[in-house]
Amino acid sequence: MRRDKEYERVLSYFDDDGDGKISASELRKRLGGEVLLKEAEMAIEALDSDGDGLLCLEDLVNLMEEVGEEEKLKDLREAFDLYDTERCGFITPKALKRMLHKLGDSKSTKECKAMISAFDLNGDGMLSFEEFTIMMN
Repeated sequence: MRRDKEYERVLSYFDDDGDGKISASELRKRLGGEVLLKEAEMAIEALDSDGDGLLCLEDLVNLMEEVGEEEKLKDLREAFDLYDTERCGFITPKALKRMLHKLGDSKSTKECKAMISAFDLNGDGMLSFEEFTIMMN
């Protein structure tokens, strides 16, 4: 509910005429005229879910959730890369053991294999980025 109020505030900031929607000219104006009207129109067209040429609250919420998901994926990729010490595109038991040791949590290779097997969907003994993402969600 709180998030909806935040999105409503953002919408009202851009919505100069108070119609509950953001037009290309309103978007351009609030961005300080830094974008061309054509660019603002193209941005609205890409995000407009009902084809009326305006952004409504639902469009804004969808945009913000998409941005949030992209940011989350980026963070997961960075975390995965920390564990992928062998730079092979997978987290191996050996790499997991090494990283856990650096973090002060010593585990045996056998324990690391068991940890990986819990999320190793294809049974190859390693965690792919997709499997890591599932594990972290």
